[in-house]
Amino acid sequence: MDTHKRVFGFKIIFLVSVFILLNESSKCSSSGVMDDEQFKTMVEEVDNHLPSSSSSQGVYELNDVEEDEWLMVAKKGNQFVINDQPFYVNGFNTYWLMVFAADQSTRGKVTEVFQKASSIGLSVCRTWAFNDGQWRALQKSPGVYDEDVFKALDFVVSEAKQYKIRLILSLANNWDAYGGKAQYVKWGKASGLNLTSDDDFFSHPTLRSYYKAHVKAVLNRVNTITNITYKDDPTIFAWELMNEPRCTSDPSGDKLQSWITDMAVYVKSMDAKHLVEIGLEGFYGPSAPDRAQFNPNSYATQVGTDFIRNHQVLGVDFASVHIYADSWISQTITDSHIQFTKSWMEAHIEDAEKYLGMPVVFAEFGVSSKDPGYNSSFRDTLINTVYKTLLNSTKRGGSGAGSLLWQLFPDGTDYMDDGYAIVLSKSPSTSNIISLHSTRVAIVNSMCSWKCKWGCKKRNPLEAFLYHDDL
Repeated sequence: MDTHKRVFGFKIIFLVSVFILLNESSKCSSSGVMDDEQFKTMVEEVDNHLPSSSSSQGVYELNDVEEDEWLMVAKKGNQFVINDQPFYVNGFNTYWLMVFAADQSTRGKVTEVFQKASSIGLSVCRTWAFNDGQWRALQKSPGVYDEDVFKALDFVVSEAKQYKIRLILSLANNWDAYGGKAQYVKWGKASGLNLTSDDDFFSHPTLRSYYKAHVKAVLNRVNTITNITYKDDPTIFAWELMNEPRCTSDPSGDKLQSWITDMAVYVKSMDAKHLVEIGLEGFYGPSAPDRAQFNPNSYATQVGTDFIRNHQVLGVDFASVHIYADSWISQTITDSHIQFTKSWMEAHIEDAEKYLGMPVVFAEFGVSSKDPGYNSSFRDTLINTVYKTLLNSTKRGGSGAGSLLWQLFPDGTDYMDDGYAIVLSKSPSTSNIISLHSTRVAIVNSMCSWKCKWGCKKRNPLEAFLYHDDL
């Protein structure tokens, strides 16, 4: 596999485009923030000077770096940085990578999804670092692991690095798929514990110890391919405490808050280098009654989560939000889904700036092809809405730090499709939209002096791109 191929003609066009953009937008306003007209000019220049994404194979290898430049992602105020340079995220979810990598007959699909994602500029993948007590389980019982499945996770991490894709690794599931908190409760009952609810996962000290043992096993894992300990590997963007935690048995939110407080500090005590996020959907709870108006329904306030309060916990570095209007508002496609998406995002970006002082990532968003009234045009409109809302934040240095599509699939995996899968070869218009946004994000990330607030040494922009040494 050669990950360093170049498409020379496209690269020249790209460099010329960037040169034009950088010259046009090199001046900052007195406040140090790009004004609307400057940002609009930048976006228009991207659109006018770049060919369609069908020609883009290879351009994103511009982000190739030498081994010693593959650095940890960090947080600076309300934005992500790598080596003190901005890092805005355009990414995706593919949750099943470890399980596919555990079988030689499907391992190639892991490589394929990374290759496809890289070809359209996606830079971050969110995936599961858990499979508890199920088929091809990583954790067969508390603290007991299948080494072959752990080696499969090693492969996922190693392969991601080959394509310069960073990983958000989720450590447990709220839902029953792949075991989830219900499996931890089953283990607890089997050991003689008196447990009455799956939500005992969050409060019972023994179940907390099971979870902590899993965290310790993953963070201290030495990759058998790269020989790098996970907690030292810059390929890992962040640890996610849990996929979509909810604690409906305690609408006050106190039980879940206590668990988050305990686990965020625990993760940081073992790994102070990596970022940590919770995995929340973003519902507002009792601590912010004035924000409940933005929730998709009244039930959302009763699931035991509390967006602002939860993210004020020590050790949590950035906020996560999911967007599923077709699950939360109505399954039938309507224009109200687009309106909700925009207001939902803007509310959380505002809160991340005003109350949290941290980046926010919209870590899952999509629409199901199984919804009544669905068509690919609506999906493209939804994705464009997410991207446009993020760009509106980016242009003013806001907290909108990126998004992750749910979900990207390679060819030949239709049997796994939950309705939300995007297969790029079958979705040219969607692929173009994603690719264009990746280009915009890549340019922003590469413009050392795009805003004076970054305080970077100004350089000849074309030279910087030719030698990649600030990428």
